[in-house]
Amino acid sequence: MIREPATRPQRCAIYTRKSTEHNLDLAFNSLDAQREACEAYIKSQAHEGWSLIGDRYDDGGLSGASLQRPALQQLLDAVRARRIDIIVVYKVDRLTRSLADFAKLVELFDEHGVSFVSVTQSFNTTTSMGRLTLNVLLSFAQFEREVIGERVRDKIAASKTKGLWVGGPVPLGYRSEKKQLVIVEQEAALVRRIFQLYLDLGSVGAVAETLGREGIVTRLGHRFRVGMLAHLLKNRFYLGEIVWHGVSHRGAHVPIVTVEIFDAVQRHLAAAAIERKGRSANSAFTLAGLLHDDAGNRMSPSHARKNGARYRYYVSQALIQHRKAQAGSIARISAPEIEAAVLAATPNPAQIARVTLHRDCLIIALQSPDDAGEPSTTKIPFAWQPQGRRKGVAHEPTQKPRLDHDSAEAILTMIAQARRWMAQLIDGSMASTDEIAIREGVGERNIRKLLPLACLSPNIIRAIADGTAPANLTISRLSAALPHDWASQEHRILVH
Repeated sequence: MIREPATRPQRCAIYTRKSTEHNLDLAFNSLDAQREACEAYIKSQAHEGWSLIGDRYDDGGLSGASLQRPALQQLLDAVRARRIDIIVVYKVDRLTRSLADFAKLVELFDEHGVSFVSVTQSFNTTTSMGRLTLNVLLSFAQFEREVIGERVRDKIAASKTKGLWVGGPVPLGYRSEKKQLVIVEQEAALVRRIFQLYLDLGSVGAVAETLGREGIVTRLGHRFRVGMLAHLLKNRFYLGEIVWHGVSHRGAHVPIVTVEIFDAVQRHLAAAAIERKGRSANSAFTLAGLLHDDAGNRMSPSHARKNGARYRYYVSQALIQHRKAQAGSIARISAPEIEAAVLAATPNPAQIARVTLHRDCLIIALQSPDDAGEPSTTKIPFAWQPQGRRKGVAHEPTQKPRLDHDSAEAILTMIAQARRWMAQLIDGSMASTDEIAIREGVGERNIRKLLPLACLSPNIIRAIADGTAPANLTISRLSAALPHDWASQEHRILVH
């Protein structure tokens, strides 16, 4: 008797997704229906060795336009760890609606020997015809997503032209009630005071300092910063208007500031901008268009910022255009260093026609006062200093950049806020994220995006507090697709 070879076990994972949160709170929702159909399909393939693993991968209320979904990222981590052989979905568009993202997923699946099955769409990705069928299905899924996006954008445009608020962050001074904005008098008084403070002090920075000294903070407990205040002072929303694509429309909400005060602030802001532009022009590069390296390449002005200081330098066009081999003997030089040397050797800077930079000297071509005849040349010695000892050029730090104190403080404040929200949901003092959003005066989606911060690894929080976290760490990066287990969190945030 010939025995049939034993079927190799196939570990199956089910992925489900629903684009909106509508009816997710029901005892049996769309995610449950998708999972039930997938489980039944896996059972029907038991003779092929298919078996369902215990982990669940469910994304509720998340669009298929992006791969940044918590459950999907956990599923992909499991694929990379080779814990899965087959991924089962109800429909292909549950996995993604983007052809570009699908190509990335297929490449990852092929690399790790993982196949996937759609319960309601029969195809075989191992054949060219099967891949064509799948691409056609995904093309229609992407088309459907783009059509939905166009409809939403058209609806937003129509609502804004009618002066209706269509959601998003609620401006300071208002709160959302039944999709309408009503004034919060205490916050509105603060907004009026900020406008008046700017008229009295004449500087956004001075307003920020005054609010800081008085301990006045934003809704989320952050200090008022210059950029935030400048945006507030220019926001025509406080004038009772809604701006859409550069056009102002009369809004349905009640204004907080008068037209006279708002216009006066705009005049002051415009005058301050002109003054800053004038100061910037006065500090322009004096050798712009005149300086060349000894290979004949023009050296263009550039600058960098470090610790609030601005460093100026000139850099060869050959270096900028990635032609390093064609650059002169000095491809980059401190602007203050070269400008001081040239101006010290030239009584009348207006006569400079050209400056050529050599490693050991400068050749300065001077135009005659009456612009007649050939320019005269002057050669002066110049001791170029290596980059490490030169002044005026910002250098990369030898150690890895770390998170600055202000950013760390903002992130820790938000983590504490998320923990408070989570505790209120657990003890029942807040019934839902909608109730928290109304109390905080922000969109409910923002609350949902920030809540995972309450489950952040203690090691990550410790790194943020002591400043050893990565310098580019932000609240958005922390909350996006945050894994459930702490080890994966630390690997993604602290190691990468």
